[in-house]
Amino acid sequence: MEPTTTICTVVAIDHTALFYTVCSLCERTLPEPNTAASSLIRCNYCTFTGSTQCKRMFRVLMSVATETKVFVVVLFDRAARVLFGCSAQHFIDFTNIHPLCGETASKILEGEMLKVTLSNPKNGNAQHQRVVSVVPLKSGFRPLIDTLTELYGVRADC
Repeated sequence: MEPTTTICTVVAIDHTALFYTVCSLCERTLPEPNTAASSLIRCNYCTFTGSTQCKRMFRVLMSVATETKVFVVVLFDRAARVLFGCSAQHFIDFTNIHPLCGETASKILEGEMLKVTLSNPKNGNAQHQRVVSVVPLKSGFRPLIDTLTELYGVRADC
C-alpha cells in the first residue's frame, strides 16, 4: 500500500515510553539497559560491546483523529524530531531535570493540527501505521522543547 497523506488532530501521546535504545554504530535496536545489572550492552549485529556506543531514538505512540476515525500511529526519530525540536537524548536529559515534562508535552500537543504522511509498517509484527513525515499546520508552531524550556524557565541547552 502506498503512503497516504491526511490532516489530523493530536488526541494524546503516550508519554510513558517515548524512546528506545539503538547501537550507535549499526542503529539496530538494543535491549533496554538494566540499571541494576552491568551497564555494558552487547550488539548482536555488529558485535560491539559497551555502553558509550548506545544512543536513544524517539518512538512515540500518538493517538490522532481524522474526519472519520481515531487511531494510533507511531512516530520514529526523524518525524518525532519535527515536533520535539531536539534529539531523543536531549529530551531525556531535560526530563531528568523536569520529570513531569513528558506529561506536559502530551498536553501541549493535544489539539495540534498536523499534516501527516502515513505508511504501513515494514515489520509484519507492528500494529500501528508509521508517520513518515509531519508538518504542523499552526503558523506559530513551536517545537516542544522550546515551549517546555520557556514553561520551566530554563535555557534550551540544559
